[in-house]
Amino acid sequence: MTASPEPSPASGLRAKKKAKTRSEIRRQALRLFATQGYESTTVEQIAEAAEVSPSTVFRYFPTKEKLVVSDGYAPEVVEAFRAQPAELSPLRAVREAIRTAFAGLSGEEVAQRRQLQELVLTVPELWAASLGNIKQTQHVLAELVAERAGHAPEDAEVRSFTGAVFGVLLEVWLRWAENPDLNALEALDQSLAHLEAGLPL
Repeated sequence: MTASPEPSPASGLRAKKKAKTRSEIRRQALRLFATQGYESTTVEQIAEAAEVSPSTVFRYFPTKEKLVVSDGYAPEVVEAFRAQPAELSPLRAVREAIRTAFAGLSGEEVAQRRQLQELVLTVPELWAASLGNIKQTQHVLAELVAERAGHAPEDAEVRSFTGAVFGVLLEVWLRWAENPDLNALEALDQSLAHLEAGLPL
């Protein structure tokens, strides 16, 4: 049996440089979107601000929409969900997973996530582009919940549960987009707690 080769220092440096370039392109794009609007910002302007070529922007983000719309669910939330104690209910496990995954975000990371959500919710083409991601995330959540609860992902109970959780997420996203000062993590946890309690009024 042959041991896997250790990654070379050069490959590690290349990966770090790529991650830094990708982050800077997105950072500059979001800055321009905030100052002059998504529709009015060109890829050429983003490339100039990030000090790269337009072809480099497209290498990291194949379309302009991909600068805003992510490519799927958040793996850190999935990992945190699977790590929750077996005795927790699915909804409590969702609450704890979100808290664990996002509690350590820096202020800059939180602000960037809020801006991304605002763009998705207010720019029609970005909302349309994000629907596939939303469906995939719902599918992943259904599988995780079904696994924990001992149901099949296509069961009506699982679909209702996932729909209720996504309803809460959307309501908090909309409030956050309108109110930058909202503590979104706290608001989300409170709303999920209300759902967990049976939505008493």
